[in-house]
Amino acid sequence: MKAVRRVHRAGAVVVAAFVTVHVINHLAALGGVAAHLRFMEAARLVYRHSAVEAVLLLCVTLQAATGLVLAYKGWTRRTGFTATLQAASGLYLALFLLIHVAAVLAGRVLLDLDTNFHYAAAGLHAGAARYFFAPYYFLAVLALFAHLGCALSWRVPRAGPARALVLGTALAGGVAVSGLILAAMLGVLYPYQVPQAYLATWGAGQ
Repeated sequence: MKAVRRVHRAGAVVVAAFVTVHVINHLAALGGVAAHLRFMEAARLVYRHSAVEAVLLLCVTLQAATGLVLAYKGWTRRTGFTATLQAASGLYLALFLLIHVAAVLAGRVLLDLDTNFHYAAAGLHAGAARYFFAPYYFLAVLALFAHLGCALSWRVPRAGPARALVLGTALAGGVAVSGLILAAMLGVLYPYQVPQAYLATWGAGQ
């Protein structure tokens, strides 16, 4: 298990770097879809490079796989809210990463679509699908902050108010960031209409 944990932590560095850029990219949409797309085009010069993308995909796969193993092996030995939340949020993140990466690759290869803001938002504007995608995205960002918050809280020397403050701040941040990202994609912050090519993948639109 020590080897699995080491691989998990090593992969976390690469995945965390990408996820940080990805979250910032989504927050750029607070300034409008055009701002989001400009940021994405610049970031893609790095993470869409063939060598970088190959390493990133490998790390995402290893991160998800080792996370599932760690959650399964240590589930019955975990006690307390923080330990349970860390395992549960990690499990959700592992499943989300696998589904999300597969969906992006399918969009690029099978649907021949640019997997940008419109691709992510389409499901939120496609009838009943929004009732799946709204909590799906919200919980993904919240789980990310929760998982990082749990990891940081363990570094506080003693259990108590300081540890609770670290975790509570992370959870509050997760709720805030999740809400802002969803608000942008739903068109709450400014008028937004998903292009027909993206809505068509859900059988929606005119």
